[in-house]
Parts: sequence; C-alpha cells; structure tokens
Amino acid sequence: MFHDALIIGGSYAGMAAALQLARARRRVLVVDAGQRRNRYAAHSHGFLTRDGESPAAIADIARQQLMAYDTVTWIDGTAESAERIEGGFSVTIGKTGAARARRLILATGLRDHLPELPGLAERWGRSAFMCPYCDGYELDRGPVGVLATSALAMHQALLLPDWGPTTLLLNGAFVPDADQAAQLAARGVVLEPAPVLRLEGKADVVMGDGRTLSFAAVFVATRIELASPIGASLGCALDDWPQGRTLRTDALKATTVEGVYACGDAIRAAGSVSLAVADGAMAGMAVHRSLVFPAH
Repeated sequence: MFHDALIIGGSYAGMAAALQLARARRRVLVVDAGQRRNRYAAHSHGFLTRDGESPAAIADIARQQLMAYDTVTWIDGTAESAERIEGGFSVTIGKTGAARARRLILATGLRDHLPELPGLAERWGRSAFMCPYCDGYELDRGPVGVLATSALAMHQALLLPDWGPTTLLLNGAFVPDADQAAQLAARGVVLEPAPVLRLEGKADVVMGDGRTLSFAAVFVATRIELASPIGASLGCALDDWPQGRTLRTDALKATTVEGVYACGDAIRAAGSVSLAVADGAMAGMAVHRSLVFPAH
C-alpha cells in the first residue's frame, strides 16, 4: 500500500504536518524514534496556550489529538534509509521493514553538540541554554553568563542584556576586536578573559584563576548536526550556517528533490516549538496541494 505521505519525525513539526494531511483525509504514516530535541528541557515557553508547560506534555496532547484521525498510522521506530521508487518513495524502518509513500516529509530535527566542559551536559535544559527567547524571562533579570565557543558568542552576548546583566566568558575561544568590544560595552556586557574550568551548583562557573562566578544561567551556542542522514542521501541540498548544516527548502518547505519536503529544526539554525509547528503546517498543506496539483 502507498501512503499519501510518510513523515519521518513525530515531534512538533512532524505532527503539525500530519495534522493538515489528516484533515484533508489523506493516508499518513508517521515514523518517530522518540528523540525530541528539547527532551532535556523542563518547560517550553513562547507557544500560545501552552506557555510554561512541559515539552513532553505538549507532544503527548498533540499525538492524542492527531491519532483521533483514522487515516493516520504511527510507528515507533527509526527510519534508516529512503530511496525513490516508481510512484514515490520507499523507507526502511528498523525491524518493521519498508513502507511506501507518494510524498516524503523530513521532520528529523537536529542534534546539539555541546562543548566539552565538565558540568555543562548535566545542566543542559535546566540552567544552561542556547535560546534566550525560550528561557530568558524566567531568570528574573538575574546575572547571565555567555560561554564563548566561537564568534557566535558575540550575537548571544549582545542579545542577553535584555534578560539580565551579562558576562561574556571568552575562554580562549573568541577575542572581540575594538569595534565589537565597543558594541559589547554599549550593552553593558562584562568581558571575562580567564579560562573556564567547570560548572558547579546551579550555574556557578569555576574559573582557572580560582574564582567562582555565580549566574542565574549560562548560555552557549551549540554545534548542530542533522539528526538523520536521509535527506542528504536522497540528494537534498544543504545550507551552511556557522553552527552546522540544515536542509534547504523553499517557502513551501519543498527541498531540492522533487516530492521531498522538510520542516522544523532540520531546516533552520535556530528553532522553537512555535516555529516548528508553523513549518509543519505549511509542509502538510504544501504536500496536499502537490498531490492534488502534481507538477507536469
């Protein structure tokens, strides 16, 4: 049997895409490995009607509502590979075997790679973050540390003073030039050149010179990696960002490979639940239209 669409990734973007197709009474298969990018976070912010709720709760409600549509099938598993076949695509799913669909939606997300700093991984999503829009307000204007891993720290350090007094921990990874230093000074950012040894407590940064700097939270830019190689293996073009690579799409979430669409964090260097849902909704509608009005 051919599904109308097979969606790889059942997080917020994937479910939003599936919902649009289900409401168009199309046969949809969602394959999900259960590895949401924000699974480390206790709370999700900025998503209307669900501000402050746990990411898992939002995903659970979405899945319950999606599965009320009888044209939706869900497989808990990993999509291992995909290939084009006559009439669409064939996707190999773990021990389940192969499934076929006329269209393919990649909502596979990203993996974050943290710098190797003792204590950082244990605090990720609780007192160590990357997005001030997601987690800055709850710091109640407390002191904020920005851990430099590259020149991207400049961007974070200039943003974060709106959420609290900000210290840029250079840690040998970034040295601002005179113009950059002036921009940071104008925003009230304090520069800390000493090396960072580890994180302790809630967000206490132990410095190489023996001092301990206490913050409400520490922010750091991660290195990103596509969570699945399937898009690249199909020949989808990629976009290069300072943090890593994402899938390239047009405004309707179509990739450079005909019949393959992508949405969510896999197509953007920065994301949120709100943006993922919007991407997914657009991808779902675009796929439906492509089924009704196929290219000639």
